[in-house]
Amino acid sequence: MPKFVIAPHMRLQEWVAEEKGYFAAEGLDYEFRDELISKEGKRHDLGDRVGAYQTFEQGRKSNISCACHWTVNVAASNGHGKLYADAYSVAPGGIFVPAESPVKEPADLAGVPISVGYQSGSHYSTIQALEQYLKPEQIHLSFADGLLFHRMELLIDRKVPAASLFSGPYYFVEQLGFRKVIDTTFVIATMISGDADLADVQKYFRALRRAQRDIDLHPELYTHYYRKEFPPRFLDQMDTRRWGPGERIVFEPYTREVFEESFAWIARHDIFPAGAMGTGKYDEAACSLIPAAS
Repeated sequence: MPKFVIAPHMRLQEWVAEEKGYFAAEGLDYEFRDELISKEGKRHDLGDRVGAYQTFEQGRKSNISCACHWTVNVAASNGHGKLYADAYSVAPGGIFVPAESPVKEPADLAGVPISVGYQSGSHYSTIQALEQYLKPEQIHLSFADGLLFHRMELLIDRKVPAASLFSGPYYFVEQLGFRKVIDTTFVIATMISGDADLADVQKYFRALRRAQRDIDLHPELYTHYYRKEFPPRFLDQMDTRRWGPGERIVFEPYTREVFEESFAWIARHDIFPAGAMGTGKYDEAACSLIPAAS
């Protein structure tokens, strides 16, 4: 049987589970495969309007991977995998600007290009946060600035005026003195792809549950793992002792109600072309491995 392939998602849990031997303790025969890590900065700069959803269309090579729940909902509705419905996670995010920027309040972002990942968490969450302050025509999203690490680099180099960031890049630009204009925390869901053995999926999540408990208790022991995923040019500047734990896995169901509400939100905002969102049926898109109560 082939190894269970895990793609680290710019978070701590997989690294902690490996360090502590939790995957091995569960009997999981696995390997890490770099799909979204970006040590070379532009390595995963896939171009304008190519983001998380397009990587599911093209076919990710891992058995299990993550993206914002909006993208996973649509990808699963189009048959690109199964939404794992027994857990989800919450990722702190924000829109950042340089300290010297004239942008002080969310309303000041009207007409300002904000670098986001196309059909990725930063895309949807930026709209969700800013529509409290701005009309749709005032929200100016830039999709040409690459995935997470590349748009972080462009912001640090003052080549873009604002960027939506999460995970390690969120903490790093905060450390460097960039200002968070508004919070864009969002939900991340898991996609089961290919011919993954569902028993292995359960082993994987049991290991992550143990890792999450460790992180909750002593996050300072594990924030150094962010260094594994950053472009080398920044390693000497990073003080991960100051950083937070980032994405937190919630071992509660991603319910039908949440799926339907999120799917309706995407449809209202015309993020996908007409007819491109798939069935939108929870029973077809989602997979639960927890037996229903009798």
